[in-house]
Amino acid sequence: MGDLFDSSPGSDAGTGENTAGGTGAGRPLADRMRPARLSEVIGQDQILGPEAPLGAMLKAASLSSLVLWGPPGVGKTTIARLLASETDLEFVQISAIFTGVAELRKVFEAAKARGRRTLLFVDEIHRFNKAQQDSFLPHMEDGTILLVGATTENPSFELNAALLSRAQVLVLERLSLADLERLAQRAETVLGRALPLDGPAREALLEMADGDGRAALNLIEQVMAWKVEGKLDAQALADRLARRAAQYDKSGEAHYNLISALHKSVRGSDPDAALYWLARMLEGGEDPRYLARRITRMAVEDIGLADPQAQAVCLQGWETYERLGSPEGELALAQAVLYLALAPKSNAAYSAYKAARRAAKSTGSAPPPKHILNAPTKLMREQGYGAGYAYDHDAEDAFSGQDYFPDEMEREAFYAPVERGFERELGKRLDWFERLRARRAGEA
Repeated sequence: MGDLFDSSPGSDAGTGENTAGGTGAGRPLADRMRPARLSEVIGQDQILGPEAPLGAMLKAASLSSLVLWGPPGVGKTTIARLLASETDLEFVQISAIFTGVAELRKVFEAAKARGRRTLLFVDEIHRFNKAQQDSFLPHMEDGTILLVGATTENPSFELNAALLSRAQVLVLERLSLADLERLAQRAETVLGRALPLDGPAREALLEMADGDGRAALNLIEQVMAWKVEGKLDAQALADRLARRAAQYDKSGEAHYNLISALHKSVRGSDPDAALYWLARMLEGGEDPRYLARRITRMAVEDIGLADPQAQAVCLQGWETYERLGSPEGELALAQAVLYLALAPKSNAAYSAYKAARRAAKSTGSAPPPKHILNAPTKLMREQGYGAGYAYDHDAEDAFSGQDYFPDEMEREAFYAPVERGFERELGKRLDWFERLRARRAGEA
């Protein structure tokens, strides 16, 4: 991980060697190109720059425990290894996937026995459970280890508060196309020749890496192994090389980030952005049925009664998908997303429901007023059940204006229609009933 460095003249990678040791064309390109110094790392200026968090720590010689959070192939392992080298700490690497409590105990005992402090790098630290995470705490506090954890998952969800309070979280970013181009140029220097690609094909190759430096180097090494005459264009490259699947974890943070982006694009009435995020999730392998359910939720939350047809469109799209399956049925979901994005928006029903829920919780078990209770028995009639109930169909305008809230509760107005779409009409109806209610109250 982290095979990322620039064309700094101080690096000896241009010869196919580096201080990580070893020579040889037999080693993978990504391994041969590991940087020898932090200054050679490509990208991540937001944490490595002189005034950035990690740069400032090194300048002040006050390195603390860290959690490096970022996608694969952006340099987490390399940065940890180089931190140990540049601060004269013993570097020990473990993976949370293959390490249990017994192995952790041995790691801590070995660290205590060393003559110098240990930088313990834990890959995929989010895979440790709470008890395992807690086991690091005393050794961090007494200085036995300086912990550097790496994770692709949001630490605030995956790591416990005690560990996070003792470590600074640094966010690493996907490499930009400019970063990947610098990486490609360095690879060409190491390999002694240029990529056999024209300009658009070169850009397409880097886009396939999807911000992952290690993936970019693997793709470059694969292309360099081809026997080709001249330069390949983008189509020839695509014919020879499968596009790398976009990073997408259907149960992880990316899942929730993308559905949030889809929802907010619909709410923001941007059909193009909404279609893009829908496509991103489908391309990532998301279950279309999950999307159908969430799209229907958007209809009732963000469109509501401003366009009552929106919910029906979503349900029809969902049913169409169930009948057609993928990929044909996905078009019905896309149509539903477009309809929602362009529909008039109202969360009035959603807000009214939440307000009614709050009122219901605060009023507890307050019973309905007796005049709207049924009285099927003599005893209930004697108790006043149903007494004074006005049958609305018998009243003028089919509206009696009676109070239907509990006796001990003041009448509340939860629903406030917006002046958009069909709710504009509903607002007129609500105003009409309010005027009738006031008139009935005056007549009483």
